Amino acid sequence: MAKIGDTVRFLNSVGGGIISRIDGNMAYVEDEDGFETPVLLRECVVVQPATEQARIENSLTANTGSKPTAPKPATAAPDVISSEVSDADMAETPGGERLNIVLGFEPENIKTLSGGNFICSLVNDSNYWLMFTMLTCSNADITADNGGWQTVYSGVVEPNIQLDIDTFDSTQVASFDRIAIQYIAFKRNKSFCLKTPATVQLRVDTTKFYKLHCFRNNPYFDNPVLAFDIVTDDKPASLNTLKIDVENLSQMMRRKASADQRPARRHVHKKPNDPGKPLVIDLHIHELVDNTRGLSSADMLNLQIDTFRRAMDENLRNHGRKIIFIHGKGDGILRNAILKELNHRYKGHDVQDASFAEYGYGATQVKIH
Repeated sequence: MAKIGDTVRFLNSVGGGIISRIDGNMAYVEDEDGFETPVLLRECVVVQPATEQARIENSLTANTGSKPTAPKPATAAPDVISSEVSDADMAETPGGERLNIVLGFEPENIKTLSGGNFICSLVNDSNYWLMFTMLTCSNADITADNGGWQTVYSGVVEPNIQLDIDTFDSTQVASFDRIAIQYIAFKRNKSFCLKTPATVQLRVDTTKFYKLHCFRNNPYFDNPVLAFDIVTDDKPASLNTLKIDVENLSQMMRRKASADQRPARRHVHKKPNDPGKPLVIDLHIHELVDNTRGLSSADMLNLQIDTFRRAMDENLRNHGRKIIFIHGKGDGILRNAILKELNHRYKGHDVQDASFAEYGYGATQVKIH
């Protein structure tokens, strides 16, 4: 049970602070700006318990309205992973037993991409804690003797939390030719399914940071972002996934996180699909991969069809949903492959050419029945 002087966070909402007083089953939590927020005592999760001396001082403050003049003794800084917050205190979400990790870059001003700043966030849509590092490397440095990689951030993010990592300017993101996310997923004080630690390395076309159409709506973000799926339903991005040294990564994170300022965290709220707004899937190969080197024509077609199938399978229960597949005019091979899928694998849906005014030539509309 939380007590006066404890540092707490709210269980079912964003925020927290220090409990300044308790009235029955209500706790009054004071944030860093001095504002008090009333909240049910059972909705408070202890992040750092107060020392006995601090409890006495806070109790005196709550009873008399004035703080004692005696100085407070120094207290040790909390560990990277507080042992006071157990998974039993955290509400788990349906489907959260599968890892879903997304890295997003949101422009501070989407009208001025060139020369603007980008907020980098990591979404942990799962019931697992994540210990992770984010690393970057430019193409010019990848062949350097030391490898050229630099650590941008390392730390721990709670379950079902969107973490603001940092804000980068346009000159910084221009050097992010490669981005790597190393992660370990775990729970505390309860049993769980073991997840394989991994490194996911992405090749990034940095010119996309300056193209308005590359910033798109994403269910995890309120504004258009340049998003990268790191892990989808436990499957890491397939470009380059390697096992990592768990012990060394853990030690590295603990050393660095003690010096890092705690970044902003928000609870993950995945926005439901709007059935009245068409879902647009661009199947052009340059929208699916950054580099086609080593891919045959058959490989590229298979990747495009796999993307088409994934979009259909994810929306089969969204009756009335319209999906626009942009396949281009070309020689018609991709369009014919899509129509074959709709005539055999996905029968019974309304199929027609998409609006020329909105999507031009080479787009097919499917309405889910």
